[in-house]
Parts: sequence; structure tokens; C-alpha cells
Amino acid sequence: MKKASGPQVTASGPQAAASGPTATTPGPSTPAVGPLRIAVVGGGPGGLYAAVLLKRLDPAREVTVWERGSPDDTFGFGVVLSDETLGGIEHADPEVYRALTAEFVRWDDIDVVHRGRRLTSGGHGFAALGRRRLLEILHARCRSLGVEIRIRTEAPPAAELSIAYDLVIAADGVHSLTRQAHADVFGPHITSHRCRYIWLAADFAFDAFRFEIAETEHGVMQLHGYPYAKDASTVIVEMREEVWKAAGLDACDEAESTERCAKVFADALGGRPLKGNNSSWIAFRTVVNDRWSHGNTVLLGDAAHTAHFSIGSGTKLAVEDALALAACIEEQPDLPTALVAYETERRPVVASTQRAAAASLRWFEDLAGYVHQPPRQFAFNLLTRSRRVTHDNLRLRDSAFTEAVAADFGCPSPDTPPMFTPFRLRDLTLRNRVVVSPMDMYSAENGVPGDFHLVHLGSRALGGAGLVMTEMVCVSPEGRITPGCTGLYTPEQAASWRRITDFVHQQAPGTAIGVQLGHSGRKGSTKLMWDGIDQPLDDSDSDSEGADANWGLVAASPLPYRPGISQVPTQLDRTGLVDIREQFAASAWRADRSGFDLLELHCAHGYLLSGFLSPLTNTRTDAYGGTLARRLRFPLEVFDAVRGIWPDDKPMTVRISATDWAEGGTTEQEAVEIARAFVAHGADAIDVSTGQVVADEAPEFGRSYQTPYADRIRNALDVPVIAVGAISSWDDVNSLLLAGRADLCALARPHLYDPHWTLHAAAEQDYAGPGAPWPLPYRAGSRKPPTGRTDGPKPRLSLRTTKPS
Repeated sequence: MKKASGPQVTASGPQAAASGPTATTPGPSTPAVGPLRIAVVGGGPGGLYAAVLLKRLDPAREVTVWERGSPDDTFGFGVVLSDETLGGIEHADPEVYRALTAEFVRWDDIDVVHRGRRLTSGGHGFAALGRRRLLEILHARCRSLGVEIRIRTEAPPAAELSIAYDLVIAADGVHSLTRQAHADVFGPHITSHRCRYIWLAADFAFDAFRFEIAETEHGVMQLHGYPYAKDASTVIVEMREEVWKAAGLDACDEAESTERCAKVFADALGGRPLKGNNSSWIAFRTVVNDRWSHGNTVLLGDAAHTAHFSIGSGTKLAVEDALALAACIEEQPDLPTALVAYETERRPVVASTQRAAAASLRWFEDLAGYVHQPPRQFAFNLLTRSRRVTHDNLRLRDSAFTEAVAADFGCPSPDTPPMFTPFRLRDLTLRNRVVVSPMDMYSAENGVPGDFHLVHLGSRALGGAGLVMTEMVCVSPEGRITPGCTGLYTPEQAASWRRITDFVHQQAPGTAIGVQLGHSGRKGSTKLMWDGIDQPLDDSDSDSEGADANWGLVAASPLPYRPGISQVPTQLDRTGLVDIREQFAASAWRADRSGFDLLELHCAHGYLLSGFLSPLTNTRTDAYGGTLARRLRFPLEVFDAVRGIWPDDKPMTVRISATDWAEGGTTEQEAVEIARAFVAHGADAIDVSTGQVVADEAPEFGRSYQTPYADRIRNALDVPVIAVGAISSWDDVNSLLLAGRADLCALARPHLYDPHWTLHAAAEQDYAGPGAPWPLPYRAGSRKPPTGRTDGPKPRLSLRTTKPS
């Protein structure tokens, strides 16, 4: 749908999908080949802005907007836009940009009020204006361009519009009738959440973005407030649904709710009243769609996706959608291609925002679990809740604030990053908070670790981590996952492990090495990972002794890991349970004599002990199945046997799967109770992983995606936790530690990529203290070597408006 000449469209196409939202730079143009009749369903900011852009790009277009409400019927009061979004608007339509900037209220600070103490973090940069004023600006711009807006008019069904118009833009909000009418095509997934909130306003301007926590007799309530005019602020009051009901707010009308909220947050409001605008208590709904277009109908804004208001994203996403849609229509040769390009470009950006919003939403849902934190740590935790704001960028914005948080945390000096603060477990002091996570190497012979393991673990010990963990070391030949897994059930294996621990202690003094003991259960007798992960051994496979490759499996219940593929295990009887418990104890005895500093019991990932804990894999009807207490019985028996052998001065941890990522599996509350039980039996820390329990799991992958489970256990039980799961940067580690979400951070793949990850993290932070000493032979390499130029070709910033010949 290119023109011979005319407007430019910036930052679109494949590059924009990686770098962020699109921006358009339209100007006077000749008519385009493409959609000339455009229907927009919904007169919110996204729909209106799409109408503005498409009409400005081609004045010959007939653009009609249907809005069933009045011009001032709008959800909420103020709108916050980022500098990135404003930059796109500036290039797309300078007239709208100028009108917006004339209205903006700008500020830099965030105030967090916690138990009467107000803490301020600066340098953030916000711009806001009234939502009504935003709509007025967009209405005026539509009128000036000749867009027809039909106010208080219900749009015809999208199916009818799609016949009469070339393009139908469904910007009809979170309750989209268009999406509902074609749910079989769009495939919506809508999730309601656990808090209730209400949009209100105050007739004065806060001097910062304000978060205030109220601990009432009914439970914790929170206020989110920010200015949107010189004399007005948005005020959102939110709380868990059970708190809302306990406080009787479920029975209050708008006037009563407004009055009661004003009383709860009287200090924040200075005794001033609040006001509503057809305000009601609602539960936030996250909207995700499998597809965003159907024929010539396309979803935009909240109709396509929603992200929790606590990261100020709804209007921002809708405006960016409009920019991208207009750009793709101009760039692509036909409408179907344009709609595919629009979704391809926007979907990863939206998914990233939704992940951040989900983390923020969950943080506020679990707010009651954090109010016990010291004020500065609480404020830092709140500011970094979405994982988009981190320790490093907070330090750049407000170094005094982050230095104060770090001092409270216990950093030995102002120039010591949190990750290099020592941590003590029993008589073991770790020099830093970095753990090389257990990673199966599948490279042993007869369960004996060899030269590969010496180099693998030794190099990572030399790389600076505070604690290096072995792979899962199996307690019997039948307890191996594959023929290449290591064990601790023979003297030869113990001697080989001793060789490795001696190397670590002698050549990397100050580095601790831990052993993870486990039994594969129903996930055993499989091929090496690179030969077929979780694939059962076949008759051609054999171990080095030439024995039959397959061995019998045992488990809590006779359920195969992959039905129809995996071997069906035998349910353990009492004799089998006793035998395995003794195998764990014997391996623990060998582990001590092998020189390990720490022992971890593997009760995660669907292996034998994990299989007892999950209701999906334990269907027993005896004393070891049924209730959580009974499912815990055998893992606790094993723990007690091992703890009885393992020296008192050496710490012992337990790895658990805090969720199965599957319906009917372990719940978050059960994970807390599982951790509580192990701590009561003497566990010094809980290593909190997730999943791998059942083959049909559906994990919510993303940055640090497993850490919320560690966070919940730590703050519910006040017990040390090890966080794992896509923690990839030293900034992530520092952020998790300072926020009180973890005490140690375990990284796997980053240590495969870089065995010296910890030392390099120290160098990148200009740290040269005792938390990360370079081995003497390596000291000359402690400075990052210079490299060649890395400034490659600049990204495309403008659109060619003619097709290549």
C-alpha cells in the first residue's frame, strides 16, 4: 500500500520489533492504494489516535469512529505517558504532540510511605495529563482532519462493518464486543485477579508519584496517587478481595466508598476529600489473545491486551499500537500482510510489558507479606517489583537512595555491590551470594565423576562463585537419570569426588562446594540429554559394563512420566522405602568424607522425592499419600536420615518445585508449607525451583520467572532461600538481594556460557574486594580487554515511501 511520494513512517518493521514501539512521521500525501474506508469501534485514546494517523497519512480516506459513551465518559482520571511514547507521537503528529506537552504535568520523584515513614527516590521522570483533556485533544485533531466521530452511538457489529469498510479497527476496550463476537478466531484468554480497586481523584496535586500503605484492622490497603494537572491527582485505592469484603466496601456505593477511602488515607490527602466519576470497585482482568486480526478486522489496545495499571501501561500500549498499525499499513503491499506485520511487531513488545505488569500485579496482591520489611528495603522492593527497574538503574537515578538501602542490607562498604556481601549458613560463610546451580553433565562412567567433572567444577570454582554445586548425584545405580549420571554409592565414586573437592579447596580457597543428592524415580533409565531428552533407553543402549541398558524404575505411584513413552514405575512398598532412605544416608556419609561443604536434598523436578510431594504424581492411599502432611512423610524421613549423618556444623538445603505449572498440582500455599516442614526438621535454606514434575506443564517463562516463589517462601517464613530461574545478569542478582526476595542466587546457563561469570561481574562493577578475588595466575586478566568498534549500522528510522523497482 505504498505511494509514489508522501509521508514517512519511522521505527517500524522487523527492527522495531526488537527495539520497541513504532513512530510515524506523516506529512502531506497523495492517495494511497489500500484501505480507503476505515471504521474504528471505540473512541478511547487508541482508537482516536489510530483514526488521526490514518487520516493524516492519507486525507482521501474516509475514517469513522463510533463511541457509545459521551465525550467525557472515561475510565479513570489521569494518564501517564513515557518519554519513548511521546517521542513516537512527536514524530507521528507534531500538532498532537504540541497540544499534549502544553498540558503535561512533569515530576521526577516517587514517594513510598510505609508505617508512617516517607521515603523518596528521585530521577524517574514522569509526564501526565488528564484523560478527559487527552480525549479533547484527540477529538479536536480528528475534527480538523475530517474524521467523523459518532458520539453516543453503538457501532454496528464488526461482521457488518467488515463488509462495508476496507478496515475495521476494534478498539472497544477490555470488554470488547468485537472480540467476544469472534472469540473462536481471536482466541481470548481472560484472567481475573485477586485485588479490588477503584479509580478516584483529589482536587490537589501530589508532588510525587505516591504509594502509601495502610495496615487496617481488616487487612492491608494501598494507595497509588499521581498528579495529572496543577490542581488534580489520580488516586487509586486497591486491596485484596477478602480485605475489601471484611471492610464492608463490597456493600458501599460510590459516595460511601469515596468517603471511606478518604478517611483511610487522610494523611496522604491532607484531610481533603476524594471524588469519583461513575467509579466502582472492580477486579483487574488480564486479556491475552491468540490472534489479533480476523479478515479485515484488527484488535487494538485493551481489546487485544491489557497490562496492570500499576506500571501505567494501558494508554501507552494503545497509542503505540496505533502508531505501529498505521506504520505497517503504509509499509506493506496489502492489508493482510500489514495486519500480520503489525501483530508480529507489537506482540513481543506487549508480551514483555505484560510480564512486567504481571510481576507488579502479583507484588501488590502479596503486599501483606512485605509490610514487615524495613522501610528502605520495602521501598526498594516496591520500586523494583516489575523487574524493569533494577538496582543499577536506580543507582544511576538516585545513588543516595540505593546506597542507603545497601547499607541497611549489610554491604561491607559503599563500593561493595550487594552480591559480594558474605552470607553465613551454620559454620559455613560464603564470600558472596552467587551459586553455580546444579547442572547435569551426563558425562560419568559407572557413576564415577572423571576429568571432565574436575575441569567443569574446578573452572567454575576458579570463576569466583561463592558456592559451586554438583549435578544431582545419585544414591544408587537405579537412581540415575541416565547411564552418564554421577553417583555416591561406591568407594571409587567417593574417591573421585574427593579429588574434585580437594582441587576446589586448594586452588580456589574461599569457594565452597556442595553436593546435591537425589534419586531419579520415574524419570530414570533415559538416554543422554543430547541423544533424546526424557527418551527411555532402548536395547541398543548399554552402560560401560555391557549390562542391559534399561533398569526398573520405582516411584511414589505407578504413573509414567510420559504416558505411552516412558517406562511405568513400580510403586514403592515399605521395604523399598526403607532401602532408599538408607541409600540416601549412606551417600550422605560418603559425601562428608568426600569433603563437601554443603549438602542439598533434591526434592524437585519430578524425581523420586518430588514425586511424593506433588498430588499429580502421588496417588497413594496409604500413610504416604493423600493430604500434604502424608505426602511429606517420606521426603521428611529421608531428610531426617541424611541430617542425622551429615555433620552438625555443615549446612543442609532442600530444593523444591514450588509449582508444577499444571492444574491440580502443588499450590503456592502448599509450597510454603513444604518449605516450613523442612525448615522445622533442620533445613538451613530452601532452594526454590519450579516445574519439571509432569510432562504437560505450561511454565510462564520470562526474566527471573521463578523468583516470585522464592520471594513468597522467604517472606512468609523468614527463612533463607536460594532463587533460581532465568537470573542472567549481575544487576538481577543485586536487585533480588536488596529487595529481600532472595539470600542467594543460583545461575546455570550463564555459568555454561562463562565459567568466570562472577569475576567478570565484579570487574564490570569496578569491584576488587574480598568477595571476588582473582586467582593469582589469572590476575593479569582482571581487566576487560579492549575490543574493536561495536557501533554497527544505525537502525532504520524512516520508511521508504516508494516500492523498490
